Amino acid sequence: MARVSRRERLRYWFDNTMAKGTPALIGWLALASGALILVVATLAVVITPHDADENGHWPGVVWRSLLRTLDPGTMGGDEGTAPFLGLMLTSTIGGIFIVSALIGVLTTGLEGKIAELRKGRSRIVERDHTVVLGWSDQVFTVIAELVEANQSERRSCVAILADHDKVDMEEVIRSRVGDTGRTRVVCRRGNPLKVADLELVSPGTARSVMVLSPPVEDADNHVIKVLLSLGARRWEGRRPHVVAAVHDSANLRAARLAGGPAAHVIDADDIAIQLIVQSHRQAGLSTVCTDLLNYEGHEFYMRPEPALTGRTYGESLSAYELGIPVGLRRADGTVAVNPPGDTVIRADDEMILLAEDDLIIKLAGSRRAPIVEEAITGAKPTRPEPGRTLLLGWNQRAPKIVRLLDEFVEPGSALTVAAQCADPCEALGGLANLKLDFTRCDPTDRTRLEALDVGSYQHVIVLGQAGHDPQHADARTLVTLLHLRDMEESLGDPYSIVSEINDDANREVAQVTKADDFVVSDKLISLMLTQLSENRHLYDVFADLLDPEGSEIYLKPAAAYLRPGATANFATVIAAAARRGETALGYRLRDRFHEPPDYGVVLNPGKAVPLSLTADDRVIVLAED
Repeated sequence: MARVSRRERLRYWFDNTMAKGTPALIGWLALASGALILVVATLAVVITPHDADENGHWPGVVWRSLLRTLDPGTMGGDEGTAPFLGLMLTSTIGGIFIVSALIGVLTTGLEGKIAELRKGRSRIVERDHTVVLGWSDQVFTVIAELVEANQSERRSCVAILADHDKVDMEEVIRSRVGDTGRTRVVCRRGNPLKVADLELVSPGTARSVMVLSPPVEDADNHVIKVLLSLGARRWEGRRPHVVAAVHDSANLRAARLAGGPAAHVIDADDIAIQLIVQSHRQAGLSTVCTDLLNYEGHEFYMRPEPALTGRTYGESLSAYELGIPVGLRRADGTVAVNPPGDTVIRADDEMILLAEDDLIIKLAGSRRAPIVEEAITGAKPTRPEPGRTLLLGWNQRAPKIVRLLDEFVEPGSALTVAAQCADPCEALGGLANLKLDFTRCDPTDRTRLEALDVGSYQHVIVLGQAGHDPQHADARTLVTLLHLRDMEESLGDPYSIVSEINDDANREVAQVTKADDFVVSDKLISLMLTQLSENRHLYDVFADLLDPEGSEIYLKPAAAYLRPGATANFATVIAAAARRGETALGYRLRDRFHEPPDYGVVLNPGKAVPLSLTADDRVIVLAED
């Protein structure tokens, strides 16, 4: 092994110190400045003692040399012998180089620090904030909803961790979301799969953590890995609740196992299927769910109500001036949505209420809206009859949609599948109530649609065609809807149309088709995740609403509650629904079915405001069937 010389060791040591960055460079410049000043002062005392004495001897010369090093203009008033002036000139020239180098070092260091901050690699210091892990189009809906939810807060924060440029994320959020008010949005660049990167958004002090699915093929695998990464982190004190969604039902159990008891993982595929199937039977359900999940509308809140202790749930329906009771949350955490009217409210129960904001929920006291008894109808609900449904298009959700339809429809009902795919009838054998038929057809072909005799069906479901990207699939859906609407106008409005849309931006474009309802699953999932991030106990409420065994949301004919054309109020509608074991939430006006932004849906209306409904209007209720 070759022997290392002292010079090489010194050079290696110097290189290492220089590699430490701006502080080391400043230190070397300071050392060089000190050496120059001391050397010049010492030489001045030795070579020109007379001049040195006139300038305060060695300490005075050191001070003058320091001034000349830092400010070259100071030399303009110097007097003395030539050697003394030469030494001061040397100090000035050396200072010019040192100060220039210092300015360059500081500029470079400042630029490097700014570049480092732009990378988003510094750890945030926040408490009770919401952490969003991942990046997709869902993030804009989530941020907009959190901003709306936190309007009454003095300060709130949303921290986003994604493997994207920090500045780019912030610019896109500003352009897509706009002003965020009192809510600060902080972006950090990092991989949510790495525990070290998770620390950049301080999950240990967060109120909640939301995991978003990325726009990749194996999105569920990414979500599961992030949940495992969160589980691997060492938590101190209270652990924030985690919310996430998977798009393949087969991955649900694995995701919930990865997330542990602190995580609520929802099945996005199942929710979309439930909404499509139920909306085909009662158009407008997706619009109602969007309003319930959207913070700009009316939401579910939980609050104790000691004044109602000992009274029944049926009595509580008329006890609020602002807000509608929809259920109870017991002390053990169990939730009862639309319980029997004789259910007694306990002291440790929480009321589940539908309201525009939790700050305006108010008991009625002694002055309550009158019930117009003569407006209540005694009409009995009609038993549904077997129907005919046309399913246009085919994708990964279609088999589950067919099987769920089989559970809801009456025996003897018929379903025709018209799509560009292989015949699914054999694979979907064993249906109890549906008679299944298949026709190979391109749903965008007007001639083929007319050959299907669409007018003979009561319901039409349009699905996005598999094998196309979301935007292309939506474009094909829009063409199909235009054909159906044009055909319907000539046939005299014989069928309802429910369509699946991938991008919510395309819903506004699709309004020209006047379809009865649109199911935008990604937006609904984003809204639900946001609701759960704000209140984890709402998970049980939504689970109950989506469970076919419990009470679900229905849009029933208004004539079953009020005499058509009779003037009453919503308190009368609540009373009429309660006598049927139901909870009324609002109504939908037929004349405004296609008018954005509410599409005729009115939730939690004023109880005393005069109200008249027609036979074509719908009352929105919670009911078991």
